[in-house]
Amino acid sequence: MAFERNRIDRRVIDDLRNRSTMGMYFYMAITVLVLLVDDFYERHPVFSIIFFSVMMGIAVFRIGHYYLFEKVDQWNRRANYILFFTSVYATAIAWGLGFAYCMIQPDQSAMTKMLMLTCTAGLGAGGMVAFIPARVLSITYVFLMAAPAIIAMGYLRIDLPFVFLFILWVFYMSIIAIRGNREYWTALENEHLLMLKSEEIEKMSRKDSLTGLYNRKHFDDIFHMHFKTAARSGINLSLIIGDIDHFKPINDTYGHLAGDAYLASIAKILSGTFQRETDFIARYGGEEFVILLLDQDISETRRLVEEARLQIEKLRFQYYSHRIQTTMSFGIAAGVPGLDDNRDKLFEKADKALYRAKSTGRNRIVVYDEG
Repeated sequence: MAFERNRIDRRVIDDLRNRSTMGMYFYMAITVLVLLVDDFYERHPVFSIIFFSVMMGIAVFRIGHYYLFEKVDQWNRRANYILFFTSVYATAIAWGLGFAYCMIQPDQSAMTKMLMLTCTAGLGAGGMVAFIPARVLSITYVFLMAAPAIIAMGYLRIDLPFVFLFILWVFYMSIIAIRGNREYWTALENEHLLMLKSEEIEKMSRKDSLTGLYNRKHFDDIFHMHFKTAARSGINLSLIIGDIDHFKPINDTYGHLAGDAYLASIAKILSGTFQRETDFIARYGGEEFVILLLDQDISETRRLVEEARLQIEKLRFQYYSHRIQTTMSFGIAAGVPGLDDNRDKLFEKADKALYRAKSTGRNRIVVYDEG
């Protein structure tokens, strides 16, 4: 699966929530501080009540939404995301309008203005960092906090040096947001690639590199699972062990590379014969293969094995100028295992059936018979 940068998914939303929501406690504290300093609330009581109510309302909503996020997400994920982003933009707009109001008041003291400038710069920078995973959100957040004051002060020609400094601040924050966003997504991409590599390594650890079939270690795990499943469900489990006849002379005569190529061709035949999702084929070691068939009756199992045996018998494998031909013997053990049965016993039965096939002429199928 290809990695897609700047795609807002649940992982990114969770990062945004965790990085930003707790900052609302600071908004609440700073709002109170700004209104109390220099008796601002006494000179502007109506604005103070409105500003205080709006900021507290947004803060309480965002904190509450943080803790209720999972429940809302189960109800409607899209609405949940909309609520989050809307509340974030509302925070920036509300503070930005409050900041603009304070900065254009003619009776405002230098201390109050400086306090508002400092708090806005700090909160804006904090928001920019918190929202770096979403580049547009990060830049827009800073812009919404500063734009009302920049527009109002510029239009009224109040403290124009501050206006110029805040324009530079927005520009600088935007550059930092873009750079931070790039680093964030690079880290996520590296994490994604590491995950894919880990999955690939895990897959390789279960596969035989020569034939592409599962290896012995993974067979042991699946055998255990299939055995338990068959025992609990009361269904038939067939174990087939196949061994290539006269394989050593192939290696001795044509070389190990020829033998490896022939093994791969046998694996292809087996994979093409046993095709159900529950059918399991593994290279057990050397020229030996094992097959597990869950919920398959013995007559159908034997038919499939016979089909594979005939294909292998007819195979004329061409390796450069050499034509390789041999056969394969199979031993089958099948039955409905009991909950207290030992799976090794089933393997021993299939192995005994294979030995009988080998010792009675090879290129044949023997089904283990209790009698």
